[in-house]
Amino acid sequence: MKTILQKMTEKTRQQERAEREAIKAEIADSATTGDRRNFLKKAALGGITIGGLIHLSIEDTIAQITQKVSRSSSPSELKITDLRFAEKGNGGERGRGFMRRILRINTNQGIYGLGDIRGGTDQRFAGFLKSKIIGLNPCNVEMIFKTIKQFGFHGRQGSGISAVEMACWDICGKAFGVPVWQLLGGRYRDKIRLYADTPEGRDPSERIELIKNRIEKQGFTWLKMDLGINSLRDIPDSLVNSKFWYDRGLGYGAVSKEVPILNYNNTKHPFTQIQITEKGLENLAEQIETIRNIVGYEIPLSTDHYGHLDMNQFIRLGRAIDKYRLAWLEDCVAWFYTDMWRTITDAIETPT
Repeated sequence: MKTILQKMTEKTRQQERAEREAIKAEIADSATTGDRRNFLKKAALGGITIGGLIHLSIEDTIAQITQKVSRSSSPSELKITDLRFAEKGNGGERGRGFMRRILRINTNQGIYGLGDIRGGTDQRFAGFLKSKIIGLNPCNVEMIFKTIKQFGFHGRQGSGISAVEMACWDICGKAFGVPVWQLLGGRYRDKIRLYADTPEGRDPSERIELIKNRIEKQGFTWLKMDLGINSLRDIPDSLVNSKFWYDRGLGYGAVSKEVPILNYNNTKHPFTQIQITEKGLENLAEQIETIRNIVGYEIPLSTDHYGHLDMNQFIRLGRAIDKYRLAWLEDCVAWFYTDMWRTITDAIETPT
């Protein structure tokens, strides 16, 4: 005597046979479109119904259900196998800017992750980390980060570590089949407000057109501009002690062959002894006023890339441009000079 379960199983199998025959007939029909035919073929190959499994044990049911699942990765078995680089041209508009360097981490399962070695940083800041991460599971991002963070520091010296972490998160997202933001706690908003740098032009009229393009065509509602002592280099009596660096080839972006450590980039902000004169402050203020006259006050305006100056120079600069109601002064001094940051912030109205 057949049990109720056996009867249900037999009935379900009959229904499945009828459905399969119907699918075959529709596939063979010349009137069936290509997309519909492909869909039916996949349905015929991948379809599993409860009725077809109901007579199996739990173990056999799980095996049957999972045997056709396409797995792009087994996250717990991922291992980092290699770290490589690619670089391409200069970034920025009109071919100006830093060399673009991209890091790629390969794994034993064919999944790879990409990371950005920011701002023209020497790729060796990331390359020497290779021996520290080979054989590790890239999905253990926090462990890898804590392993390598001791080899990074301020500014571009931390770019290699950031690129490795970024690539590991990229691999995680691919391994689990979800976007990285999902791994980091889920979506918080569907869109965010962006700002863009105000591009420099060969003359004021070109700069005006470039800024208008940012606002009117590209749709940006927030701008940021460079406001640094580099723009004062060729203006007599605007800076104090700048020629010591630039006349000896030790200025911004330079590397001294005679004494590698003695250059502007390697000298901390408080110790370059570069000061801005009243004439220099007036010129910097005029630069902001020019942009304000173009964009008005409904567009927030931020600034950065001032140069290596001491705390007192930033207080003087901040007070000279407070009236333009800037959104912020970015990276006045290095992040680890916390007492200086507090002093600057307390002394001026513009956020830092």
